[in-house]
Amino acid sequence: MAAAGELTLLVGAHPDHLAAAEPVLSAFSRRIIHFGAPGSGTAYKLLVNMLGAVQIASAAEALALGEKAGLDPKLIAEALGGGQAASPQVIRNTLRMAEGNHEHPVDFTPRLRLKDIEYALSLARKLGIGTPFGEVAADSFRELCVAGRSAVNESAVVEIARLRRQ
Repeated sequence: MAAAGELTLLVGAHPDHLAAAEPVLSAFSRRIIHFGAPGSGTAYKLLVNMLGAVQIASAAEALALGEKAGLDPKLIAEALGGGQAASPQVIRNTLRMAEGNHEHPVDFTPRLRLKDIEYALSLARKLGIGTPFGEVAADSFRELCVAGRSAVNESAVVEIARLRRQ
């Protein structure tokens, strides 16, 4: 995407510094979102990564619930992809969950997803805000890593959802 000039940059910078860097940044990005002072772009990236983890973990739970209810996982993934809950994370991962395809290609690993969530949770603790959904998502990816599945695709989190009992 960088070679095609299609990146979206999430930036925290002094306005004068951003203006000076803009000609270089524009060479490989189509959009620059300036969040404010240095560090603010990182804060945004952390929260969006946590949101992605929550979406993936909750989609895994929904798929596991649907399977227990006797629904076809491929049909669930198809319906979710065209419904109100659709997001790129949900669409991509539920299709892989339904297919059971967690080995190839590996787009993003549970280990990397857990790292991202832990950074976001650390920021939340520092700022004094509770993130219970983020904690649950972190627990799911942590369980997957402990189970020896840290290097497969993050869609494998459905395996943890399928094993959970009340």
